[in-house]
Amino acid sequence: MKSERDKLHITGRNYRKPYRPLLVKLFNCCGGICRFLGLRKKITPEKLMKAARRAARKESPGGLTDFGPDFMAEPLRVLCRSIEDESFLHPFGRFVTRTRLKGVLVNRLRAQYWFSRRPEIEKQELLPLTVITGLQRTGTTMLHRLLAADPDTRALLSWEAINPAPIPGLSRERDREKRTGSAITSQKALGYIAPDFFTVHPVEAEAPEEDCLLLDASFLSTVPEATLRVPSYSRWLETQDQRRAYEYMRKLLLLLQWQHPGKRWILKTPHHMEYLDVLFDVFPEAKIIQTHRDPAVTLASFCSMIAHGRGVFSNSVNPLEVGRDWSRKIKRMTERTIQVRETMPADRFYDVYYEDLIADPLGEVRKIYRYLDIPWTEGIQEMMERTNHANYQYRYGRHVYSLEDFGLSEQKVRAEFDGYYSRFIDTAENSRRRA
Repeated sequence: MKSERDKLHITGRNYRKPYRPLLVKLFNCCGGICRFLGLRKKITPEKLMKAARRAARKESPGGLTDFGPDFMAEPLRVLCRSIEDESFLHPFGRFVTRTRLKGVLVNRLRAQYWFSRRPEIEKQELLPLTVITGLQRTGTTMLHRLLAADPDTRALLSWEAINPAPIPGLSRERDREKRTGSAITSQKALGYIAPDFFTVHPVEAEAPEEDCLLLDASFLSTVPEATLRVPSYSRWLETQDQRRAYEYMRKLLLLLQWQHPGKRWILKTPHHMEYLDVLFDVFPEAKIIQTHRDPAVTLASFCSMIAHGRGVFSNSVNPLEVGRDWSRKIKRMTERTIQVRETMPADRFYDVYYEDLIADPLGEVRKIYRYLDIPWTEGIQEMMERTNHANYQYRYGRHVYSLEDFGLSEQKVRAEFDGYYSRFIDTAENSRRRA
């Protein structure tokens, strides 16, 4: 009889040949025939905007037509061009991508409906904001879920990230049911379509989610490049001023706290490492919790996550390209973070190390509470113990990976990230040895 450990789902490492369930194979077969017959439709901003307005037509008298004064068409145009020219999507991947982009636009229509009719939304004072950021695979999700377990703390939940704006014309109960139902369907679909990806990064409808999905409402985020091959969009994104995206994210946070208030916000995404200067400009009182872990481990894990993600949408996945592109990008993230930290007061940042977090999760959280000057109670302790127990390691299987799969080596990573190692990793290791 197999032990529980033997029953664990183990992620594959043959990234060039992604797993395909039968229904997806059949969909791709039909899509291939349509493409052969010249029936495939291009993904363009104009078609997406038209489809979004058509989908939202029944939600308000006269229909929803206004994407808001904050809307910029150029980011969507660059993204669509990159998707068409570079992403190598299979038919099912095109369908999901088109559906997701249309959904982002539908949410902009809904959000503008509320902003225009309820001016009190934008007149609110934003709740005190703490932001978790750090390299991917450094314990940010674990820490986010622990801090979000406090009932006074307001986190962005996955169903809210997918649909942040209420659906006009529905009661509060029916609206919540529709929005959470959509997220639950997406969760189940991902588990079926890509069990490997779900093991690497489970997406749970009612669990805290990354706020980069709110930045994606402006089509200025790393969300597309996390699952699609869009190199020209990725390079273009690095040259853009992110201010308007962060300002719109602030509006969406106000919309969300108008629906469900709290005492404080806790957000999380590695995306902020590249744009901490903009984040501080738009959220001047924000405090940053930065997580740390050896890049030789995190880079291998994250490249594997990227390769698995691309495999959901495309039959053409090149792990060597993933390793090259993301090692460059993550190096840029660490360098930009260090640059900003050198110009800001030290007390705006609190550092958490992965090894310490794994060894004593609640002990690290209690230190964070002292840093944030939040009282610690037995009730909070119980909530976090329950959350920590529920989110145990290997809950959805075991993620296996290797630097060599992506044309990388520990020696090469050490050389590339020397500044980050000397600033954070080596310093922490020396402190542990002395202790």
